[in-house]
Amino acid sequence: MTGRLIVLDVDSTLITSEVIELIAARAGTQDEVAAVTEAAMRGEIDFAESLRQRVATLAGVPDTVFADVLHEVRFTPGAEELVATLQDEGWTAALVSGGFIEVVEPLAARIGITHFRANRLEVVDGQLTGRTVGPVIDRAAKAQALREYAAQLGLSPADCVAVGDGANDLDMMAVAGLGVAFNAKPVVQHQADVAVNAPTLAAVLDVIER
Repeated sequence: MTGRLIVLDVDSTLITSEVIELIAARAGTQDEVAAVTEAAMRGEIDFAESLRQRVATLAGVPDTVFADVLHEVRFTPGAEELVATLQDEGWTAALVSGGFIEVVEPLAARIGITHFRANRLEVVDGQLTGRTVGPVIDRAAKAQALREYAAQLGLSPADCVAVGDGANDLDMMAVAGLGVAFNAKPVVQHQADVAVNAPTLAAVLDVIER
C-alpha cells in the first residue's frame, strides 16, 4: 500500500494516559471515570453516553487543569519517531481523539501535526461545567474525519492508515486501507487488519508498506 495519511488516536495511543482520567483525578472521580472509560473502550457502552457520564463528573474543576495535564502527559515511546519518520517520507499525520481539544491541540503542535479533531469542554467563569460543546467525536465522527482529511489530500481512504486502541477507533480503522490495533482492547485486536503489541509506537512502521 502506498499511503500518505496516517490518522492516530491520542489517549493510550499517541500518549500513555487517558486525559479524562487525569482531569478526573483533580475532581476526585478518577475511579468512577476509569471504570466507564474501560467499558467504553471495550465496546460495552455507547461512546457518546460514556463521554456524557464522565464529563459530568468534572463540573467545577478550574480550567487551569489543562496546563496541569499538559505538563503531566507523556508521549508513548516511539510516537515522535513514528510521526517524524513518516513526515520525512512525505506523509501527513493527523490526530482524531475522543478526548479534548484543549490538550490535543498543544500536543499536536509539539510534534508538528496540523490536522486534529477532538471534543471541546465547556468552560464558564473559569470552571468546567460538566458538559461538552459542539459535535461529539465518537466512532462515526472519527471515521468521517479520516475521510475528510483524505479528500483534502486527494487520497482515497483506502490509501490511509488508522491506528488506535479502543472500540471508538473501529470505524476509522474499517474505513482506512490499513487499521492497526496498538496495544488494544481484545475487540479491537480481533477486528483490526493487524495488531501491534509492543512497547514502542514506532513498531507501527514495521507493518506499513512505505
